[in-house]
Amino acid sequence: MHIACPLAALAPGDAVRLNTSPPIAVFHTEDGELFALDDTCTHQDASLADGWVEGCEVECPLHASKFNLHTGEVDAPPAKRPVRVHKVSVVDGQIMVEESSDAPNLPPGLSIDGHV
Repeated sequence: MHIACPLAALAPGDAVRLNTSPPIAVFHTEDGELFALDDTCTHQDASLADGWVEGCEVECPLHASKFNLHTGEVDAPPAKRPVRVHKVSVVDGQIMVEESSDAPNLPPGLSIDGHV
């Protein structure tokens, strides 16, 4: 279980990147929902926490791939593989992330600990 940040510190519409291995992005939507996905786009090495959230999708800032915040599935290419989804909860005002046990889908040339 990872502590992301206090809920009060993550405004609706914002995201925070956790320096896990691989990194995880936590999103607080305008509707007040919390989601956590692997932070790295599966197409190329770009941080999804730096992307744009609209509705239930995050758009990668590099080549505009879109990922569904509920499922991690690709909603728009050029990415072809989904990102992992992680369980999010709020405990005593802290956003907590339970990391998925599934293997991550990383872009070419990237390993869990960084570049190959």
